[in-house]
Amino acid sequence: MAPMDTATFVRHQTRPGCPPLVPELRLHLATAVTPLWEATEESLAATGTPPPYWAFAWAGGQALARLIIDQPNLVAGRSVVDVGSGSGLVALAAARSGAARVEAADIDPFAVAAIALNATLNGLSVAARSDDLIGRDEGWATVLVGDLCYERSLAERLVPWLRGLAARGADVLLSDPGRAYLPTEGMVELARYAVPVDLELEDRLLRDTAVFRLGVVG
Repeated sequence: MAPMDTATFVRHQTRPGCPPLVPELRLHLATAVTPLWEATEESLAATGTPPPYWAFAWAGGQALARLIIDQPNLVAGRSVVDVGSGSGLVALAAARSGAARVEAADIDPFAVAAIALNATLNGLSVAARSDDLIGRDEGWATVLVGDLCYERSLAERLVPWLRGLAARGADVLLSDPGRAYLPTEGMVELARYAVPVDLELEDRLLRDTAVFRLGVVG
């Protein structure tokens, strides 16, 4: 599928809806009536489509977005980046809460299209970008990470980079519903939520999800 078709694909494969924990925001989501809901990885691969992480409101993203909306002082007036943004839910929460500038980064071009569409859907300003930002520092005041510690190779790249950003003064907020590769050191819990999820995505109907501030170790 050509990159120019990504926005059309997102619109055709989703329906606007609100995440259960963040009803203030609307997203283009896969539902039981959209083809992506039941698509297997094999069928997606046959059409050249990456796994549609952007089409679902994952527990980590919902929890972090909820905290940001409830405590806008965490982002108000600050430059913010949402890493591995997926649908853009966390970035949208930051924009709604008064961040001075919000960027949402995801390497999946379909996610980038979804972020832009979701920003328009909510009347919010979010700069969607397709860069792999891990290892870079563009001076962000706040770095937001929702549910990215699910894979060892990713976590091994992500966590040291985040600690480096925290060491130079960035506020790094990371949410996680109990994934295997969440760091254990230098984590200060800010909030915890029971997040409604679907059995199509998780192994239970509620995920106990915490939001942490990641600090410097040693």
